[in-house]
Amino acid sequence: MSVPEGERNRQEQEQGEEVFSVNVNAETKAENTAAQALNSTGQQCLQQQNEQPDEKKRLQEITCKWMKGRGPEEEIVISSRIRLARNVNGLPFPPLASDAQREKMLALVHSVLQKQSERFMEMRLIHMGGLSSVCRQVLVEKHLISPLQMKECHAGAVILRSDEVISIMVNEEDHLRIQCLLPGLQLERGWQEASRYDDYLEQSLDYAFHEELGYLTTCPTNVGTGLRASVMLYLSALALTGQLSHFLTAVNQVGLVVRGIYGEGSEMVGGLCQISNQITLGHSEEEIWQNLYNVIRQLINQEKKARQQLLNQQREKLADRAGRAYGILKHARLLDSKEAMQLISDVRLGVDLGLLRQVPLEILNELLTLISPGCLQYLKGRNLSPYELNLERAVRVNQCLP
Repeated sequence: MSVPEGERNRQEQEQGEEVFSVNVNAETKAENTAAQALNSTGQQCLQQQNEQPDEKKRLQEITCKWMKGRGPEEEIVISSRIRLARNVNGLPFPPLASDAQREKMLALVHSVLQKQSERFMEMRLIHMGGLSSVCRQVLVEKHLISPLQMKECHAGAVILRSDEVISIMVNEEDHLRIQCLLPGLQLERGWQEASRYDDYLEQSLDYAFHEELGYLTTCPTNVGTGLRASVMLYLSALALTGQLSHFLTAVNQVGLVVRGIYGEGSEMVGGLCQISNQITLGHSEEEIWQNLYNVIRQLINQEKKARQQLLNQQREKLADRAGRAYGILKHARLLDSKEAMQLISDVRLGVDLGLLRQVPLEILNELLTLISPGCLQYLKGRNLSPYELNLERAVRVNQCLP
């Protein structure tokens, strides 16, 4: 007998409620085969709660913990990210691997977590197959997994540190994607943290490494160090003054790439963008993140100049724009994602320049995640149509703003 669509959505949602409660340090007996390790992980992820989490708990779960701290240049820079791509010798890379080979890779990771339990004490292993589609989308919107990882459910997993600063994707495009996310401009610290976990894993795993080429990866542009450094930042004033395209063209000419906040294929809205290195071969890790850091520093200086220019020449116009944006966000009944992003950008610029004082920066940062489709559906507890998403987005934004 077929299950009604509403009931199926409810069951799928319930399956994902344990997204933030799987602990790799639970007392489990080490398995000897890939199938056993996979089954054990899946069972942990599929544990059901007796009661649905209340709204307060859901809000806590979708909040980006890594964004809670303070960081250098935080009025312009949202986050710094370091990501290391690694593969293991003796196994085909994920795009060519069979299900059994992907399971074997997951079993290897499971074994490492068991052997180095003290080092990974604060980590949780979450199996993609044990999560609803909505919960996987929430992880993407929190920048903890990639859109590709969201789709790769069989033997796909992510290892999360309790503060969500460190996340390690398993069986994505590469066997391992080690990521460090920090608030503000903190590329050096991000590199140090990601490198530390890379060293832990390399003590137990035989990485695919070529003496001349470096670390071998699925995508040729990642061969070498396997390091991708990126910074998410607001360049709102440069966008308003019409200078943004000029500077982004210059950025592309020095080997960097500009994308929207969800990476390749995503749109840049409200001057919010991600800038990252494009090539990893032929440069050391320090050279890669230091080069990005230097370019970001120049962009920050140009953004500050543009902000001062707007403040000197168009203060009232800028204050009016920010005030109108706040008014719409606070009182709108319907908000689509693109409009909300632009309005948040306008309000944020007003706050940064002292033209709006009643809105804490932390709330504006949290809204970047809260207005996303997956988070809205997780909070509501069911799938939402595009119209219902616009309704719910307006309600949530209204509730968050003072």
